[in-house]
Amino acid sequence: MADLTVRPMTADDAERVLAIYQAGLDGGHASFETTAPTWAAFDAGKLPAHRFVAVDRDDIVVGWIAVSPTSARAVYAGVVEHSVYVDPAEQGRGAARLLLDTLIASSEAAGIWTIQSGIFPENTASLSLHERAGFRVIGVRERVGRHHGRWRDVVLLERRSPVIT
Repeated sequence: MADLTVRPMTADDAERVLAIYQAGLDGGHASFETTAPTWAAFDAGKLPAHRFVAVDRDDIVVGWIAVSPTSARAVYAGVVEHSVYVDPAEQGRGAARLLLDTLIASSEAAGIWTIQSGIFPENTASLSLHERAGFRVIGVRERVGRHHGRWRDVVLLERRSPVIT
């Protein structure tokens, strides 16, 4: 982990971010999506202030995290949904935890009180990571969607900020 740092994501990171996203989708346990979006679509759907990349000593992007608003309603302005992806060849080095810790700090500084996510139950590494970072399971949406021809469940998690009251 000492050889990894986190910095804000920029448009220059687009190719690497989308390649890591696609690798995660290809793994089969990251999302109902099967194809990474274009950079324009990705960029339009994520809040600019809360997008980060983990980079190695050579400034090569090894992972990313970003949030999307959950609603356009003002009452939900402090609630976001996040995604975190790490290059499969770089997993186990602590990049996801660094990214998640950075996101938590940036979102709390901005007054965001809840970060939520939906994770396939088979993605045990991600579930464990989120639990260690203070997320709690709030429910399971059973057979909520079809993915590669089969029904999938989604575990819903949230982290309520202890500093935003």
